[in-house]
Amino acid sequence: MNNSKTKPKIGLVLGSGASRGWSHIGVIKTLLREGIEPDIVCGTSVGAMIGAAWLAGNLQKLEDWVLTSTRTDVYKFFNVKLSQAGFVDNDRMSRFLHNYVAAEDVRIEDLPKRFAAVSTNLENGREVWFQEGGVADAVRASMAMPGLFPAARNDHRWMVDGGLVNPVPVTTCRALGADIIIAVNLNSDIVGKRNSNKNTEPDTKEKMGMLQNIKQTTREYSNSFFSERDKAEGAPGLFTAITQSINIFQDRITRSRLAGDPAEVMILPRLAHIGLLEFHKAAEAIEEGEVCATKVLGEIHRVLELY
Repeated sequence: MNNSKTKPKIGLVLGSGASRGWSHIGVIKTLLREGIEPDIVCGTSVGAMIGAAWLAGNLQKLEDWVLTSTRTDVYKFFNVKLSQAGFVDNDRMSRFLHNYVAAEDVRIEDLPKRFAAVSTNLENGREVWFQEGGVADAVRASMAMPGLFPAARNDHRWMVDGGLVNPVPVTTCRALGADIIIAVNLNSDIVGKRNSNKNTEPDTKEKMGMLQNIKQTTREYSNSFFSERDKAEGAPGLFTAITQSINIFQDRITRSRLAGDPAEVMILPRLAHIGLLEFHKAAEAIEEGEVCATKVLGEIHRVLELY
């Protein structure tokens, strides 16, 4: 037991996981209600976005948006042009980040707590920690999923999603000085699950919104990519194979990284039923985050008592 009167620094690690990442909102809200306020926040991809939104004072604004968004709202971020580097409209995404995460002039070094967003250098595969500079720029670099989001240019480097190298960045948080780390792993149950829910088609109104933003010829593509479900007895579709491949490598990388440097407390939302880009299912993801965080509150207090 540490007899020092120094209060331990609590680190919060928010992992990657695309639409499953809305559960981070539920986790943060639960911790704060319990009086557990992290001193250091590190995130990868969607985890970086939500961690940054909280530190910039925009978490409630972001939650309000995601709880009222539909498939159509998500489709609006996509602009299918074969000549561009990704399917996400970069200008629209920038406006979203500035409105709901952090304004364009907000810098990481000005945030009230230490923060790092994890990204990957596309040229050499090295892990990069953004600890200074524009918050929105760091978040964009951290969540630039190859093929979906355009790679982000930073300091003469092309950056892509940090989930390629460190999906749950406990090592980053430890290096920034955290004594006790609470980590959220969104990848614990995603491998080996194929969803049987057959309600895969958007309603008529949502289809119209989709068709206004995505060419008719890509309708089959979009329906496949936004939902990972296929008939159980049939071969997986092209984009189901792609997204499940993403799930597999993130699961394996996560297991390997956490084996070498585990968190003191791990939160494991069960969200395998939510597809990679089913962002409109925010309500159930947030609720699952709250439920899972509540379950480990006793464990968190026991760890804190050791210091």
